[in-house]
Amino acid sequence: MSENNFWKKLPKPFFVLAPMADVTDAAFRRLIASYGKPDVTWTEFVSADGLAHDTARPKLLIDLMYTEAERPIVAQLFGSNPDNMRTAAQLCAELGFDGIDINMGCPDKSIEKQGAGAAMIKNPESAVAIIRAAKQGTKDAGRELPISVKTRIGYNKNQINEWIPVLLAEDIAALTIHARTRKEMSLVPARWEHVREVVEIRNKMNKDTLIIGNGDAQSIEDAKEKIKQTGADGVMLGRAIFGNPWLFANFDSKEKLTIPEKLRVMVEHTKLFEALLGGHKNFAIMKKHYKAYVNGFDGAKELRMELMEKSSAEEIERSVSKFISEHLN
Repeated sequence: MSENNFWKKLPKPFFVLAPMADVTDAAFRRLIASYGKPDVTWTEFVSADGLAHDTARPKLLIDLMYTEAERPIVAQLFGSNPDNMRTAAQLCAELGFDGIDINMGCPDKSIEKQGAGAAMIKNPESAVAIIRAAKQGTKDAGRELPISVKTRIGYNKNQINEWIPVLLAEDIAALTIHARTRKEMSLVPARWEHVREVVEIRNKMNKDTLIIGNGDAQSIEDAKEKIKQTGADGVMLGRAIFGNPWLFANFDSKEKLTIPEKLRVMVEHTKLFEALLGGHKNFAIMKKHYKAYVNGFDGAKELRMELMEKSSAEEIERSVSKFISEHLN
C-alpha cells in the first residue's frame, strides 16, 4: 500500500460523509467543514468518461473543487471504461486528492446503462479492471493514492459471499457497504447484520481493507451503536446531514442550536452556493435543503413555502430576516 494511504492514520471508529449527487457539492462541503468536519469527506460522484475528454472536463471540474479544510478528501468516480478510469484517476491525483473512491452501488438507470454504478455487481471482471485502472492512473501521476469502493450487498438479492471477496482480493484501502441490494434502493430498512458478515469475510481473508457501514445511520451516537453491533471500522452518514451541517460536531458538549442560528447558517449555505456554483448549477438544488433547515417550529411551513418561490441568496436572506424579526425576537 502506498505511503500516501491516509486511511491507516484515521482514528477508530471513524465517521465519514456520504457522496450524494446535488447535495454534497462544493458549497455544502465547505459549510460542513467549518461547522462539524467528518473524518473523511467525499465529493459528489463524477463521470470518469467525462473527465477523460477535453470537452466535458471543464464542467465536471466544478464538482471536484475542494478546500484544504476538507482534507482528507476523496474524489468519487464512476465509469466502466478502464482507459478512461485510468485517465480520470491520474487527473484526480494531479489535483491533489487524498484518495479515489469508485462508485459500484448507484442504482440510477442512466449510470447502469454505462455499465457503471450498481451494474458492476453483475460484472465482477469489469469491476476488477476498473480498480486496477484507477490504481495505475495514480501511479502514472507519480502519486500512488489509496483506492476505495462503495457498493451494495447485491443486485437483486444478497450476493455478499460472491461479490465482496472479488473486491477484497484487489487490496483496496476501504470498502463502504450500503446494507441494501440495488433492487431495494432505499425503500427498506438497511440490514446491518450484512455489514457484520462483510467484516467477517474481510477477517477470514486476512485483508487490511477498512469496512465502512452505510444506511440509515441517524446520528453519531447511532453510528457508534452500529459499529458495536457489526465490528465495522467506520460509518458513512448521508441523509442525516440534511439541514444539519453540525452532524459531525461533538454533540456531547454542544448546546442546542436556536432557530435563528439555524436559519442564519441556511442563509450562509445559500450565499456559498450562489458564489461558488451559481453560474453552473440550478438554484432549485438549494430547495431540498430548505425543506430540512426549515422544520419543526411555529411558522416553519409558511416560511418554507415562501422560500420555495425565491431564486437568489438576497431574496432568501430578506425572507429569513423578516421572519426572525417578526416571529423570533
